[in-house]
Amino acid sequence: MDTAIMRVIDVFLAIPGLLLAMVVVSVLGYSTHNIALAVGISSIASFARVMRAEVFTVLTQDYVKAAYGLGVSRLGVLARHVVPNSLSSVIALAALEVGAAVLAVASLGFLGYGAPPPQPEWGLLVAEGRDYVAVHPWTSILPGAALAVVVIAAHRISTSFRKGQRR
Repeated sequence: MDTAIMRVIDVFLAIPGLLLAMVVVSVLGYSTHNIALAVGISSIASFARVMRAEVFTVLTQDYVKAAYGLGVSRLGVLARHVVPNSLSSVIALAALEVGAAVLAVASLGFLGYGAPPPQPEWGLLVAEGRDYVAVHPWTSILPGAALAVVVIAAHRISTSFRKGQRR
């Protein structure tokens, strides 16, 4: 089962995330919910790989072997030891993926795959402002700067999670 799931995950990793998100949005339609779903589907593979690696690392620890030796069930070991001790790297990746997801949503909006024009979206605001860059540069600079601040903040949060994990 593990091999079959990992082969499917490898297929997801072989397809660029933005391209996969564009295909999903094209199939499902242009709405905010479909964009969120598309970006989520395109990032599943990285979470699955990290969680798998963390679970295998935790399963080799002595306290897991001791729990099995004491007669704890597989579900009990999974709930008490494996999942809680595997989540730290996944949480750090989630904070990092927030920035990537914001960039993906903005990229989809910039390319025209985002939400319809009445809804404000950073990518759409940058795309609409590029026609006026020579006269009013702030129409593209301000949404781009807001986008950059959010992505940098998400990266800093992810870095603090990773530093806390090493301690």
